[in-house]
Amino acid sequence: MKSRLKLLGLVAAPALVTAVVPAAFAADAPHTARAAVAGDVLPGLKHDAARTGKVAAGKRISVAISLTPRGGTALDTFVAKVSDPHSASYGHYLTKSQFAARFGRTDAEVRQLKDYLRSQGVTVGKVHSGNLLVDASGTAAQLQKAFGTRLSTWKDATTGRSFYANDSAPTLPASLASLVSDVAGLNNRVQLHHQATPHTVSPHDGPGGGYTPAQLKGGYNVSSTYTGSGQKIALIEFDGFQQSNITKYDTNYSLGSPTPAVSKVDGGSGSLGDGQVEVELDIEVLHAIAPKANVTVFEGPNSDAGEVDTYQAIVDSGIPTTSISWGAAESARTTSNINAVDAVFKTGAAEGLGFYAASGDDGSDDAGDGGTSVDYPASDPYVTGVGGTKLTVTSANAFSKEVAWSGGGGGKSSVFKIPSWQTAVQKSAGGGYRQVPDVSAHANPSPGVSIYSQGSWSSVGGTSAAAPEWAAFAALYNQQAAAKGKANLGFANPALYAASGTGFHDITSGSNGAYSAATGWDFTTGWGSYNSTTLATKLLG
Repeated sequence: MKSRLKLLGLVAAPALVTAVVPAAFAADAPHTARAAVAGDVLPGLKHDAARTGKVAAGKRISVAISLTPRGGTALDTFVAKVSDPHSASYGHYLTKSQFAARFGRTDAEVRQLKDYLRSQGVTVGKVHSGNLLVDASGTAAQLQKAFGTRLSTWKDATTGRSFYANDSAPTLPASLASLVSDVAGLNNRVQLHHQATPHTVSPHDGPGGGYTPAQLKGGYNVSSTYTGSGQKIALIEFDGFQQSNITKYDTNYSLGSPTPAVSKVDGGSGSLGDGQVEVELDIEVLHAIAPKANVTVFEGPNSDAGEVDTYQAIVDSGIPTTSISWGAAESARTTSNINAVDAVFKTGAAEGLGFYAASGDDGSDDAGDGGTSVDYPASDPYVTGVGGTKLTVTSANAFSKEVAWSGGGGGKSSVFKIPSWQTAVQKSAGGGYRQVPDVSAHANPSPGVSIYSQGSWSSVGGTSAAAPEWAAFAALYNQQAAAKGKANLGFANPALYAASGTGFHDITSGSNGAYSAATGWDFTTGWGSYNSTTLATKLLG
């Protein structure tokens, strides 16, 4: 099962465009120049939705304001070196305070933004570590005044869903606009969603069908020596879970896993919804492969601002490995919001954190428009995109064979240029853009993974199962690295590509629609799935 959100990557801070601001929205002195936050308006808004009115002036809205890192491309250069296993800087990650001092905005610059917001009646909330994200809230009237735009209500022409959005890009006084890259929360059109693949019963050993922990660990050659003990893994979720279901799963397989911790961001995700099975799948897969790792579930609101804040909360926590099963097609996002999320991932990479994101369950057509498209954040160059396979194991729970799963997302990004660590496997079909996925793991729903959710056993599939399978491997690797006095894996892609296929099950058959599996890296399964013991040995070097 795969949940979805969408995109950004190795994209420079957006260019700022001078804007003419309607007099009704000019909040500062009459002759103060204002500039727009480029790309901070929904694409195609007036073509695929109908305006239905104005947002009520008194409606309270929360926003998350992203600031551009200092130093231009210096942060990209640093991450490239600290993540490159051939670099002398490899593994020498920054602490949070070091990152803030080197790449964060100054306290004076943050104070300038806060003073401006307060002058417009906007309430300033938390300033996150790194001085690159500021939370705020206000009424629709206050936000329209502060950001020089109009908030309208709209109705989606295809789905009929009602939403609100800014009619034009927000503007700020030029001295502030040069610092700001995104104002998340001015629209609520795009919500991250999960794709539940069919719950099927199959003739496998798990209750309700589906693979057991023993089958997953056996298929991927996970040594019983390593359990994830002493390691931490984060999950980003936009729904909740019931601990009683997790306890039932753990008890059935005698896993003895620590009880997951919960961190609620911006008030949490609200009441339990149909994403509950997604959250419980994520937790239980982590327990299956890394049973002794400490899992923290970060629950946030399913909104643009909630998403940015929840990723930032994970980075603030310093947890080294994160599994992501929520996303959306790149085309569903504003450019500036993609930039904001990408900046958080880049911060995490500089601080030694790794993110593993499901690539989607719609094959090569993630947007569902008949073309080829990929899912975000799996397409982000600072994220390891995880595709889907169908794993077959022997009666002794050993690897037998593996083929590409037809639903596994893959293809080329329409936003990010190909990163340097991927150029060695550059394909003509990629057209010079970021290629997805990087790796893959079992995702086929028949058999899926045996899980306990909502009071019963079932078999669940999708790349939402594959992402935590890889996050669990990262935790096992970090346990081994710690024992040898080495650094965490962190942002894994440069090291995974430098391995050149060693330690992977190379998957050469199957298709996800427009693309077919082939020898070496491909658009369906990336490098393939992991042989835990062999790959860890290779990466430890």
